[in-house]
Amino acid sequence: MKKNASAMQSDLVVAYPRRASASEHEVASQEAMAMRLAALLGRRFDPHFRPSRHRDGPVPYYVPDRTIIGTTRAARLGITRPADLYGGVAPHSFVAGKAITHGLIGPHAKAPKAWSHDLADALRDVVLAGYTAFTPADAEAAGLRLLREGPLRVKPVDATAGRGQIVVRNPQELRAALAEQSPVIMRRLGVVLEEDLQDVATYSVGWARVGKMEISYVGTQSLTPDNQGVSVYGGSVLRLARGGFDDLRALDLNEHERQAVALACQYDAAVSTAYPQLLASRRNYDVALGQSASGQPRFGVLEQSWRAGGASLAELAAMQAFALSPSLKSVRAATRERYGEQEPRPIPQHLVYHGVDSAVGHISKWAGVLEEETHGGA
Repeated sequence: MKKNASAMQSDLVVAYPRRASASEHEVASQEAMAMRLAALLGRRFDPHFRPSRHRDGPVPYYVPDRTIIGTTRAARLGITRPADLYGGVAPHSFVAGKAITHGLIGPHAKAPKAWSHDLADALRDVVLAGYTAFTPADAEAAGLRLLREGPLRVKPVDATAGRGQIVVRNPQELRAALAEQSPVIMRRLGVVLEEDLQDVATYSVGWARVGKMEISYVGTQSLTPDNQGVSVYGGSVLRLARGGFDDLRALDLNEHERQAVALACQYDAAVSTAYPQLLASRRNYDVALGQSASGQPRFGVLEQSWRAGGASLAELAAMQAFALSPSLKSVRAATRERYGEQEPRPIPQHLVYHGVDSAVGHISKWAGVLEEETHGGA
């Protein structure tokens, strides 16, 4: 693709890049987002796009299934600004995952050359107790220190939907959990060790811009058993405002929602300062509220996402509602994921995927607006 192609915008929206291992329900979600974005932008969705076939053509609007790593790779696709995609471009692979949420166990711990040592200090008051490690030895040292205060979670930084996390309560369980981690992935992306909370509620806080449309939101996530009985992401219910975080704060949010928004905004500002090369048209933060092992209330950001994620279809449903009704100030929208053949088929206007997926088995996914609030509910 020509280096100056970013000056030529095509009329296409494309679900690209896509992992070769993406399963059917993941492909369906990515394409559903691309189709909704095409409608919002007044463009055409091309399900057959490949860069090799459009090497010298205008640049499409991208809907990738992951954060794009590196400005050089992004520029090859013609992505030079947030307006070129729904998602983000991170300067380094470890920035795209959970690793940046926590600091290292000590000044001599191993880390990538581009690691920001100042970020941990900036995030100390907005995250839970935890560490990031890039070697098994550092991970064990970090885990042993955390175990003095209670159970912890070992969290693979590249996992999604809550999969792959292991709760450990003693040194033996810690060593067993670390033995399951890939040393290669740990060296490149890191592994997170973080205090385990009880009675947890997880809030989603986010912001997105598509064309001239800007939204912000806060809501809660739910868990659901998958086809193996493991608790995984089950959906989100969001309160979305037309506009940025100031517009969201103007709504009648409860105390916990306001605190979640405040923590997410602090996290976003700190990361943007530490890694100014980051560009994103969609930013999402998971914020946990629960109790520590000693029974104390704990509130902190768990992780960020610059890519299209579980809440994205609700975000786009809200954007469509705002686009259709200029007087609309806020909406409630939701996504839902459920497993098992007993789940009824969603209504057509909400349907994303319903069927047997080769990776997770039978899954039903839907998204849509639940309620419109012309005056924002203030």
